[in-house]
Amino acid sequence: MAVKTSAEAPLPVGEVSRLIGAWIDRLGAVWVEGQITQLSRRPGAGVVFLTLRDPSRDISINVTCYRQVFDAVADVVSEGARVVVHAKPEWYAPRGQLSLRAAEIRPVGVGELLARLEQLKKTLAAEGLFAPERKKPLPFLPQLIGLVCGRASAAERDVLENARHRWPAVRFEVRNVPVQGVHAVPQVVQAVKELDALDDVDVIIVARGGGSVEDLLPFSDEQLVRAVAACRTPVVSAIGHEPDNPLLDHVADLRASTPTDAAKKVVPDVGEELQRVQALQDRARRCVLAFVEREERGLAHALARPSMEDPHRMIDERADQIAALADRGRRTLGHLLDRAESELMHTHARVVALSPAATLQRGYAVLQKSDGHVVRAPDEVSASESLRARVAEGEFTVRVEI
Repeated sequence: MAVKTSAEAPLPVGEVSRLIGAWIDRLGAVWVEGQITQLSRRPGAGVVFLTLRDPSRDISINVTCYRQVFDAVADVVSEGARVVVHAKPEWYAPRGQLSLRAAEIRPVGVGELLARLEQLKKTLAAEGLFAPERKKPLPFLPQLIGLVCGRASAAERDVLENARHRWPAVRFEVRNVPVQGVHAVPQVVQAVKELDALDDVDVIIVARGGGSVEDLLPFSDEQLVRAVAACRTPVVSAIGHEPDNPLLDHVADLRASTPTDAAKKVVPDVGEELQRVQALQDRARRCVLAFVEREERGLAHALARPSMEDPHRMIDERADQIAALADRGRRTLGHLLDRAESELMHTHARVVALSPAATLQRGYAVLQKSDGHVVRAPDEVSASESLRARVAEGEFTVRVEI
């Protein structure tokens, strides 16, 4: 980029900036390590701006990258994190600024470790191992609790003492295993499987008293996570590390912030339960008393009615009415019978008056031929013919004389 210039023939600023940019464009991409001191992620913007600093020399350089590049590590990278950036130098001509355009960002040290754990977390979550519907409910009062913890550790002491203080009769099946180091994962997995195979164990607690991210790595191991997911017994995670939750916290059926918190969540407090039982007894007693008092008031109200005070009065009133109705019916029936008898007597008198026997009683006679035919006219008989004459007191034979 040899350019001849002089005081009489200088280059414009824009031309100098263009020449610098052309030279920088010929530079290749480089890997740069540094510490993020400033980070700008504007909502909706497609570019992320950050400042990469060399703490040993107090030198900084601006870095830009597309949003998808930074989003790949956004969960584990923040201000203050050490990163390795694969970037190409870039010159911004209008302002004459040099920056790096990052194509890849990798965390360094703990950050790299957290990035791998975050990727494993996403993979296991996609398989459904952390789904809420997989969580099994804890029993109200476990009779036997499985405990996986370090030997003679504070976590073991906290769980046992607090649980027995809350419910003295609770029993434990303890498995002491290494909780960090290369042997921790296989032994913790074996202990969990052994306790899960015991039919008497109602719940399993995996406890540790916290530690650094590196110390807690066994509790984010994929083998342990899958073993806990396969358990038929509810599992409680009590690692006691608030800032960074190991993957065991996500797959366990219940997460406790500390071993002491695990004992409180797994074992009910006998004093609190007695108070609750007493409160329920008092409530039941009040409900029964209120019911009895309400029924007594209803019974007293019913007994205060006239029909209940003197039940025979209604019967007496009805008896008088029945007697009156019976007497009225008797009189009515008597009148009907008397009227019917009178009518019958009159009818009988008319029948008697119109009867042939009554006519015979007045001295008349009935003449009958031998065939029983009644004689009504003289021409119906012949001389010397015998006729039967019927009178009131009997009959006799007569002969016709002409």
